[in-house]
Order: sequence, then structure tokens, then C-alpha cells
Amino acid sequence: MNEQELTPHFEELKRVLKDKVDDEKIMGELKKYVNEFHITPQAAIRGILRKFGALEESPFRSSSSLIKKIGELNGTEASVDMLVRAIYVEKKDITVKGSPKTIISGLIGDETGTASFTVWEGKDAEMEKGSVYWFRSAYSKMWNEKIQINIGARGSVEKADGMRVDVPDRSISMESSEAKIGQIAGGMGNVTVTGRIISAEERNVTVKGEPKTVYSGIIADDTGKIQYSAWNDFGLKEGETVRIKNAYIRSWKGIPQLNMGDRCEVSRVDDTFGNDIADTVTTKKIGDIVRTGGGLDINVVGTVVDMRRGSGLIERCPECNRSIINGECQAHGRVEPVMDLRMKLTLDDGTGAVSAIINRELTESLTGVTLGMAEGLAKARGSMEPVERELAKTMLIRRLSLTGNVMSDDYGPMMIVRAAEVVKEDVTAEAEKLLSEVEASL
Repeated sequence: MNEQELTPHFEELKRVLKDKVDDEKIMGELKKYVNEFHITPQAAIRGILRKFGALEESPFRSSSSLIKKIGELNGTEASVDMLVRAIYVEKKDITVKGSPKTIISGLIGDETGTASFTVWEGKDAEMEKGSVYWFRSAYSKMWNEKIQINIGARGSVEKADGMRVDVPDRSISMESSEAKIGQIAGGMGNVTVTGRIISAEERNVTVKGEPKTVYSGIIADDTGKIQYSAWNDFGLKEGETVRIKNAYIRSWKGIPQLNMGDRCEVSRVDDTFGNDIADTVTTKKIGDIVRTGGGLDINVVGTVVDMRRGSGLIERCPECNRSIINGECQAHGRVEPVMDLRMKLTLDDGTGAVSAIINRELTESLTGVTLGMAEGLAKARGSMEPVERELAKTMLIRRLSLTGNVMSDDYGPMMIVRAAEVVKEDVTAEAEKLLSEVEASL
């Protein structure tokens, strides 16, 4: 991200740190965390505040810490900060439960899109068209498949003098845009995709006491696959190829999902994908995953640069399989633990980094260290920590190919690995390739 894109996050850090750290130091730290460490701005903010001892006094400790763009909202945010420009503003008096109330409503935007808003405590607030504002502790909802942003009693609107927010004309358009599944990210609206139905099912659920049927499954094209869901029966069948128009995207744990609302249109089309359909695994660069937020059945190849705490020999609850500490399960209290083996790695491919959780079976296969060997080492040393160190010696700087589902949160993408193998490098071929690239640049 360039300096202009980082400015809203820089301003937030300045507001909390006040005069503790100079501006140049704050921006330098922010650039390092985001551009070198490849983590989200929100996680970078928390890391910088923790580094300078300001996390405890900061609002970033809870969900109120989040700064989001309009295009990143999914309609479930409880408390976010946003830097926006007012496109249309209207102040009016209404009656709520028999009592008069003044609200401010209209349209706001940023470089990622536009959304309607309502300030529910607008009696003492003032907004004007064209000005830039900080929306503090806002919450979002979906209405008619569109994002709505609300400011309640806990929120506020602050004028951001000197700040600039550009709102592209295209973001105001309601036209549906064509998108490849592999390019879809959470928060997108009015999307049109063409793909083959890999699976289709229907489930009976209860919503607010009423029985309903939800239709869901997997759709894929030649760039990836995505889960879809709909409350209406569009008659989708496994194996057919369809064009879905005016869908919108929500995310579950960072994994984009295709939602088909009342405005959605479905048509059957000729299948031109052939054997190129991504019905198994899609290989991606980690940088692309960071941008989209996650996905299903993704393969990444990179180098192990870190083994995180919580790796090695661990204790699990025999009832729910949660990891436990000192024989105490969060859900079931004191239990007789079951021993397990796992690794929590950080994989880097040069475009970004992803956390990866690797189960016992794959850990044993990759390292040659079995659960029995790990228990024996821990017993001999009187501690489980030597097991983690032994695994780290085996895995660090190794090149791996990992496959699994990728989720995402404020700390970046995380893969639950279901397949893993060591990538054997042809050193001679790599050296020749590097030499030819160097010679070509001379």
C-alpha cells in the first residue's frame, strides 16, 4: 500500500499515540508492518500500539478497533471506523415509538464504493455534501441486498479536515459486473459469474420460528470455486453450466460466499470450460489470497519461515477435541487429556505469508517425528517444549506445497491443511535460471 492509502490508518495511530512517537516513525512502522510483513492494516495498528505501550489505552482492543472501507463491509459489523465523503445528506424529523427524533441520512462513499447511511442521534450533528468525515463505532446491516451504515448512541461523526476521499463515478453505478470466481472478494455487490455447478443441495432450516428452505452448493470456473446459497429455488443441478447475474458477496471467516437474492437472474449457458474447470484444487499466490480474503481447496507453494507457539505436543479434550491447558477444557472443565501432535507454520512465497495448521498425520509424514517419539522426548526432557524445537529444526527454510481451505481475520490468512508435501528443488536448474535473468538485465 502506498502512503496515501495508509494515511487513514496513520491518522488513527497519531490520535491514540498523541505525542509519544513522531510522525515519521509512525509512518515508517506502518509501512514495514503492511508492506514488508504483509499483514492487514488493522493487525498492524494493534502491533504498533503494543510496541509503543499504548494498546491498553487504545480503542483497538475490541471490535471497535476495526477500520474498514465500504467495499470490505459484509453487513454484520458491530463497530467499525470509516473515512468517507458525503455524497448526499438529508436531515429530517421522524417519530419513533411515539417520540420525535432527528436523524441524518443519505449516501456516503470512498474509493471502494458507496452506501446509504443513517445517523440516528442527529439532533446535534451537522453534515454537508462533499465534506469528508470519520464515522466512529458505526455498525452495518444488509437491506435489499445492499449495505447500510448506521451511527447509533455509541457512535459519532467527526469532520476530517484536510483529508481527501475520492469516490470514482463507477462505484455509484448499479450495473452488474462480470467477475471470475478466483477474483471475487468479500463485500462485492452486483456480480455476474459463469461457472459449472459442482454440487447442489437443499436444507430445511428455521428462521425466526418459520420453516424455510435454503439452496446451496459449490460453483466453479477455470480460476477457482466458491460456495453459493439462495432462499429461492433456481433449479440448479449438479453438472450444468449457468450464468448468475446480480449476486452479492459475503464472507464467512474470510472465505467469500456467493449469495443469490431476489434480484438475481440465472440462465443456462453452453459449457466451454472443458477440463479446465477448477473442481479440485486451485494454485494461487499468497498475495492474491490476502487480497480476496480466502477460499476453498487452495494450493500454495512457499518456504517455511516460522514455527509458531502452540506447535509440537499438545493436549486435547476427549469430548470436543479442543486444545487444553493444565488438564482444563474451556467447555468441559477438568478432563483426562488426549495427547496430539501438530504444527503451526508460517509459509512465505515472496508475495505474502499465510499461517498453516498441520495435523498429526501430516506432521509425522513431513518430519519423521511420530506421536510416540514426541511423547518419549517430552518425558525424557521433562517438558513438551523440546518437541517444538525438534520440529522447528526439521521444518524451517523447507519449501512446502500445502493444500486446504483458507480463512482470514485481522491477523491475515490461515490455512487448515489437508494435504502437504516437500517440494524438491533442482538447485542446478534454479541457479541457471537466476544466472540467465541476471545476464539478461545487464
